[in-house]
Amino acid sequence: MFYGTSLTSRCLLGTAGYPSPAILSAAIEASGTEVITVSLRREGAGGQAFRKLLSQHSRHILPNTAGCHSVKEAVTTAYMARELFNTRWIKLEVIGHADSLQPDPFALVEAAKILCADGFQVFPYTTEDRIVGEKLLAAGCQVLMPWGAPIGSGQGLNNLRGLQALRAAFPEIPMIIDAGIGAPSHAAQAMEMGFDGILLNTAVAKARNPVAMAQAFGQAITAGHTAYQAGLMAPRDMAEPSTPLLGLADLM
Repeated sequence: MFYGTSLTSRCLLGTAGYPSPAILSAAIEASGTEVITVSLRREGAGGQAFRKLLSQHSRHILPNTAGCHSVKEAVTTAYMARELFNTRWIKLEVIGHADSLQPDPFALVEAAKILCADGFQVFPYTTEDRIVGEKLLAAGCQVLMPWGAPIGSGQGLNNLRGLQALRAAFPEIPMIIDAGIGAPSHAAQAMEMGFDGILLNTAVAKARNPVAMAQAFGQAITAGHTAYQAGLMAPRDMAEPSTPLLGLADLM
């Protein structure tokens, strides 16, 4: 549940970089997603035709401030998104490093304070830093979106211990892994750790068959969450026979 909205799918899907509008539409359906993200820059390029395509799917729209590098730029973009898409949801990105696209934690918290105070429901793209997470929650965010790895890198979960620590620190806060997921196995791994959702874009859009990849990710996310709920066995240092020794016939 995100800001009081219950969803049945834990897959959130980006809309940039697909080979065609038809493939994007098919990928949305194949993934089973109920939330699709769109940046104002992408929307501006497609205009009304792009908005019409999105409206055909009756999904929740999560606009984002992709490409913003300052508090002023991100806040202004958020206001434009609210007007355009008629939603209080905003995925807040404030980029601090041009090469890694790592979030600027100081600007991110400042922008989150401004937007939360004005009624936005902020989904902050952040690092796995616990202190930053605490400050974002104090600012009014009710969701955290830590990165798995740099945007579009496909590296998976680069800092397992850091992500595990963040998840353990705020067990009641919905958390979505955002950025760096490259394979369905990465998504399943994150869900097995107890995260609440995965936001995807590049791994689906740039696949040889985006529709099949979207379906694979949807299945992996479901499988990983089911495994987490079922309770994964703890790793052991020693082997443990699956067949009990007591009661076996002595054939010697």
